Amino acid sequence: MKKAMTLFFALVLALGLTACGAGAPNETPAEPTEMNVYVLAGPTGIGALPLWAKADGGEELQNVYHVTMTGANDEIVAAVSGGAADIACVATNMAATLYNKTEGGVKVLAVNTLGVLSVLTNGTDVSTVADLQGKTVYSPGQGANPEYILRYVLQGNGLDPESDVEIRFVGEGSELLGVWQTEPDAVILAPQPVATTLQMQYEGAKTALDMTEEWDKVSGGESTLMMGCVIVRTAFLEEHPAAVEGFLEDYAASIETARNDVEGTAALCQTYGIIPKAALAAKAIPYCGLTYVSGTQMREQLSGYLSVMFDANPKSVGGKLPGDDFYYGA
Repeated sequence: MKKAMTLFFALVLALGLTACGAGAPNETPAEPTEMNVYVLAGPTGIGALPLWAKADGGEELQNVYHVTMTGANDEIVAAVSGGAADIACVATNMAATLYNKTEGGVKVLAVNTLGVLSVLTNGTDVSTVADLQGKTVYSPGQGANPEYILRYVLQGNGLDPESDVEIRFVGEGSELLGVWQTEPDAVILAPQPVATTLQMQYEGAKTALDMTEEWDKVSGGESTLMMGCVIVRTAFLEEHPAAVEGFLEDYAASIETARNDVEGTAALCQTYGIIPKAALAAKAIPYCGLTYVSGTQMREQLSGYLSVMFDANPKSVGGKLPGDDFYYGA
């Protein structure tokens, strides 16, 4: 009887071990999540380029990324609102506007671009903001970040944007390239890479004011000039939380590569059409404010910046400031 019982238990144990061993090979690893990532041409899209190149090259990443570049803000808005874009690199005030438009349908994951604006002169004497009094300043971005940043800095230095300075707006940054041909004494507020292009084209061109530094002087540390960010559709985040965390790992590494490998990133700028020429991109990238700020630090600094935008014009952020749920991981 003892022998029979011993044989029985041995058989049960053997079958159990066999079952455990047989089950392991049949476990199917989770499939990588596919993501549609949209980027804007210009500085806000530069940080995604190493990630884009790896995705195209079939390198192993946390997810499968399908990247689309566009030069039009409207296309980004439509793609995010319509669900075609899962993640997008956009201007920070556009992110706030989308949050309000979609009633919390997007969240900001990280800030990817700080200030990219400079005041340039071509022989005109400007060394402080006060020197802009009585000058004509050409600027892109009427009703967008550049206008509000300029007004904030002017007012913070005691100048009235309506009477002390004549601001003339152009439709696109590229239109600034011809200003000095007809008005050599004009002052130009230019984003990158237009600022670098102007300095390459005109021997006497120089950076008179760095608007990021001027913003910091006026704000006294209460806000930081944060112009670009990466957002995610809230519905996509709720469905794929681990995949979004994986994206952030890949994206942070991508920005780090873009900052440290300027020549390689400049070549990618030309390849993907973010900036038309690699030589121009190589000179511009160090001034494009590439960064990666997330979590509590992002919320504190970005909320301060958006508050300035809101005070300048509530429409600039979609009519009201975003709620705390706008800031992922904060």
